[in-house]
Amino acid sequence: MPVQPYLFFDGRCKEAIDFYRKALGAEVEMLMRHKEAPDPPPPGAHEGHEDKIMHTNLRIGDASVLMSDDSMGHPLFEGLAPTLSAADTEQAARKFAALADGGKVAMPVGKTFFSPALGMLADRFGVRWMVIVPSA
Repeated sequence: MPVQPYLFFDGRCKEAIDFYRKALGAEVEMLMRHKEAPDPPPPGAHEGHEDKIMHTNLRIGDASVLMSDDSMGHPLFEGLAPTLSAADTEQAARKFAALADGGKVAMPVGKTFFSPALGMLADRFGVRWMVIVPSA
């Protein structure tokens, strides 16, 4: 049974999709805006968010990452870090640099006792990521 992360972006989901497509080669498998929902929302719900993303499914490698715009406040990505497994140190460095563009590096990519390459960062949306090359 797979576990899929669901990330909420405060009105920046489309920007995040475009960023992850460029940085990670993500593919949009499904996308629905609030105005495309088959049933109308309850009165007052999502007012002004008709063009915002209600739900999307991104494919990043073999994983699905679910995302939407959160119209209920500013999301905090604390206590969670999607982990990107890279094939080698060069790929790890490339993906790390792409994710770090506009973000904040917590730990640059480097060798650890358990991995040839591990790095940690928060991307421009505040999503904390770990990029790792698994040990052989």
